[in-house]
Amino acid sequence: MPIYEYECQSCGHNLETIQKLSDAPLKDCPACDKPALSKLISRAGFRLKGGGWYETDFKSGNKRNVAGSDAGTSTATGGDKIADSGPSKAADAG
Repeated sequence: MPIYEYECQSCGHNLETIQKLSDAPLKDCPACDKPALSKLISRAGFRLKGGGWYETDFKSGNKRNVAGSDAGTSTATGGDKIADSGPSKAADAG
């Protein structure tokens, strides 16, 4: 259940409460008993940051998501696939 923040327009009292999405908004202020509460909009308490956090977290070994699971290839940061072509011809020329 989400946590909602309220502020009384009469006395300025702030409070947080856990409510269901289907519950009606609170109206009466617990500090001054006036029907002057208004629901505040606040940001979430967490932030997902960084590229590829879902790709490497909580996985063991060489597991990848379905899009990057082709054998013999690996996924670069830009989404491009890089194939392993073995030794280069320049090494055999000498």
